[in-house]
Amino acid sequence: MADSDDLSQSAQIAYQAFVDMKKSKAAHFTCLEGLQRKYESGGAPSLAENLELEKLLAAHDKNVLAFKTALAAVTDEAEKQQLIEMLS
Repeated sequence: MADSDDLSQSAQIAYQAFVDMKKSKAAHFTCLEGLQRKYESGGAPSLAENLELEKLLAAHDKNVLAFKTALAAVTDEAEKQQLIEMLS
């Protein structure tokens, strides 16, 4: 398996954008899971929890867009395929 250090600068940026997107997705889902447990026990979200959830979703949306943009900047098709394989 290739290492991200073997990629061009544009592919390395896309790789890092993917890592950031994956982290923001995990943070958002963790928050959602916590709220789900609260709902199941009869609780309701607080204003702070709703704001945190919105903040996490906005961060994830930003990271998704950054990844999409960075992946589009990788113009070498062989390298793009290598990058996609690394991300799988």
